[in-house]
Amino acid sequence: MSTQSFNLNETTINTIQQAMDSGELTALELTKMYLEQIAKHNSSGPKINAIIEINPDALHIAEGLDIERAKSGKRGPLHGIPILIKDNIDSGDKMHTSAGSVALANHYASEDAFVTKKLRVAGAIILGKTNLTEWANFMTEGMTNGYSSRGGQVLNPYGPGKFDVGGSSAGSGAGVAANLAAAAIGTETDGSILSPSSSNSLVGIKPTVGLVSRTGIIPIAHSQDTAGPMTRTVEDAAILLGALTGEDDVDSATAMNHDRITDYTPFLIKSGLTNTRIGIPRNYLSKLDASELQLVNQALEDMKKLGATIVDPIDLPDNLPDSSVLFHEFKNGVNAYLGKLPAHSPVHSLLEVINFNQSHADKALNYGQTRLTRSETKSGTLTEEEYITDRLTDLRISQEKIQEVINEHRLDTIFFPNNDGSSIAARAGYPSITVPAGYTNAGKPVGATFTGQAFSEGKLIEIAYAYEQATNHRKSPILE
Repeated sequence: MSTQSFNLNETTINTIQQAMDSGELTALELTKMYLEQIAKHNSSGPKINAIIEINPDALHIAEGLDIERAKSGKRGPLHGIPILIKDNIDSGDKMHTSAGSVALANHYASEDAFVTKKLRVAGAIILGKTNLTEWANFMTEGMTNGYSSRGGQVLNPYGPGKFDVGGSSAGSGAGVAANLAAAAIGTETDGSILSPSSSNSLVGIKPTVGLVSRTGIIPIAHSQDTAGPMTRTVEDAAILLGALTGEDDVDSATAMNHDRITDYTPFLIKSGLTNTRIGIPRNYLSKLDASELQLVNQALEDMKKLGATIVDPIDLPDNLPDSSVLFHEFKNGVNAYLGKLPAHSPVHSLLEVINFNQSHADKALNYGQTRLTRSETKSGTLTEEEYITDRLTDLRISQEKIQEVINEHRLDTIFFPNNDGSSIAARAGYPSITVPAGYTNAGKPVGATFTGQAFSEGKLIEIAYAYEQATNHRKSPILE
């Protein structure tokens, strides 16, 4: 049958499932359509360069899922849905896992990451790996968002070369924004889902640390790392988040989640802003230009009309003290990951990565490796007074300050523009969701971001969904 009648642009997971249920579309046909989009826009046309590798088995997997659907029905809402995953997430298949580094350009993971397994069990098709800011933007100071030595530069489809694509999950952001897949998985330590989501007019959920397993993901910091969905709608993000959650015996943080929610779609409530209390740390809005500030103020007005009480201002620090935590934890986590690589791998430790980069400087060191070298000066044992003091300070300042303002003002959420509040939420391990809030006069996307207490994803989805459904800001980029 012909799929000419099926409009791929801005389609949603539920729309795809309806088309598959009715026989209008198959997973194989859909996968071919996305591959055509990738052929046109990834390394040709606007050369967005979002995708670093295609899964050679994608079409076979799609065909197998079609046969399964015909025989026994679909597994759930992700059955036959092509998903992209960031190239720091292990996939035990024929694709590499490199974190964008030429030092890991030939590395094949021995097995799937926990989240990759969860996607496969749900019936998703892992369509490919996305490019990223190298080492999840923990390689050096001043590296351009979306650049990696292995994958090159990711561009923002709303203004290739004009607007920042955001980092570090840049390829996941640009790829989904450009309709190269139904959805993607990004990872965040501090802003790496929220930044590319708001920069590419997407919905991004940075979950509470512990909601989604980190097993099989090349780490930066165990205290802040998490994977999460990046989609074009809140509904799609809710569907994808439910598929990712679950307790993992290998990741002790997942034991903190008592709710065990595996379906977030009941939180898709159009009246979700009614009687909510939203706090505005006005100091976080000071860096916005006039056009961005106008959009943010309009968003607050819209939320008021939808029944929210805006508490403006609230007192939340925006000048967090410098912390050494990521440097200590990076060495610890990366050495643990690299130390398990097979003997033929060129690198088995952070020091070997640094030395590899030095000996391949023409390719590997366009921006230097200051963060790698600073991390190497740490013991990696997490015994230093500096580390322990900074870790406890981070928790005290972030968790206590967020809890303090939430309790004082009886808040359901704290609002931030774009990813400007990512650091305080990241240090706390608390969740955030960002949703499109419009475009500046120049056409640059702006996001509205909501942060809450640990494991408040359901409430954040309610708020974001109500705002999204009332405003419908997202527009597809014009790709030439």
